[in-house]
Amino acid sequence: MKVKTILVSQPEPKIENSPYSRLIEKEKVKVDFRPFIHVEGVQAKNVRQQKIDLNNFTAIILTSRNSVDHFFRIAEEMRFKVPDSMKYFCQSEAVAYYLQKYVVYRKRKIYVGKRAFNELTPLIKKYKDEKFLLPSSDTLKAAVPDALNELSVDWTRGIFYKTVISDLSDLRNVYYDVLVFFSPSGIESLLKNFPDFEQNETRIAVFGNSTVKAATDAGLRIDIKAPTPETPSMTMALQKYITSVNK
Repeated sequence: MKVKTILVSQPEPKIENSPYSRLIEKEKVKVDFRPFIHVEGVQAKNVRQQKIDLNNFTAIILTSRNSVDHFFRIAEEMRFKVPDSMKYFCQSEAVAYYLQKYVVYRKRKIYVGKRAFNELTPLIKKYKDEKFLLPSSDTLKAAVPDALNELSVDWTRGIFYKTVISDLSDLRNVYYDVLVFFSPSGIESLLKNFPDFEQNETRIAVFGNSTVKAATDAGLRIDIKAPTPETPSMTMALQKYITSVNK
């Protein structure tokens, strides 16, 4: 069956001429964006209940833009003035760049990984005498605490925000040829919103091994996978699939 409509379970990209824009133009398909999950901040009192005192830390490990936003939100709610001496360990350049929303870059000690968390750990190891805070969501990949424990550094995880399933009830009678997922939480949201979901001719596209596992465990048929050596991005995987079925 040909592909004419695609629903991506993420917010619409804010950049002009995104890979999805090129896919739409080239393949003449309709692509809608709808976050299946969203993030909600945890209140400062809940952070205190985790026995976290921001005064006790000399370094912050930031793995995402959400972790940046919610660290500074909690600091403000707790009336904690972040000292100039605070060190920031950012998982990627994108996270480090986003940090400029809150701090004057040239006046801060900022250490940047390449992309994956294990590429940041050598920098953390260099400063193993610091007291590290990891602001995170309630869902955290096991690889992160495992890597920090292996370094034998003094670190504490704080749950500063939570991943929440979005209400998708308005989509109950809306059908798409392809549903695109990037996390196990997206699969969970689909099944929570539509417990009677029947895949039938709907194609499922998934990104990453953990999403593949979640979809498989849920009994879904996976038609499109990324990343692969041939299709390292989701848009490339979609392009390849659409080209093959829309002949």
